[in-house]
Amino acid sequence: MPNENEIPNIDLPEGPVDGRHAFHAHVHAALAAAANQNWREIVLSDPAFDDWPLGERAIVDALQAWASAGRRLVLLAQRFDVFDREHARFVHWRRMWSHIIECRACEGPGLPQVPSAIWTPSWFLNRIDIEHGRGVCGREPEGRRALRERLDECLRHAKPGFPATTLGL
Repeated sequence: MPNENEIPNIDLPEGPVDGRHAFHAHVHAALAAAANQNWREIVLSDPAFDDWPLGERAIVDALQAWASAGRRLVLLAQRFDVFDREHARFVHWRRMWSHIIECRACEGPGLPQVPSAIWTPSWFLNRIDIEHGRGVCGREPEGRRALRERLDECLRHAKPGFPATTLGL
């Protein structure tokens, strides 16, 4: 019989991702698993994050449960302009946890295309067709490694983006 204080293990999906609803469900599952599986690093990557569920309360609650010292969240995008309009809860949470969050923008001619993906030390999601929400996810080391190489290539060219606060006169 499980201990009532024990956090239940969250099974992460593996295999094809087909459609926006499935993509959103996979994002929820991944971030819910983050604290449970003690992930030290999460990379969220998308050209614009305009169709991600990052503004939902459940997503911010999952990130809050995951966040602690020694953790690192990397956001990689071409642009971050959608956050203030569509992901207000996330923006508020990001201000409180800016010390563990790194936001990088990779946009410009000749720079690599930013993938739509989630990368963690033990699981990944790679959305290959953003328009139709299709991709693949799983635990396989080869898939995680290939995705990480693409992300690292973008990060090498990226500049700081999406500041936690804006200073003005």
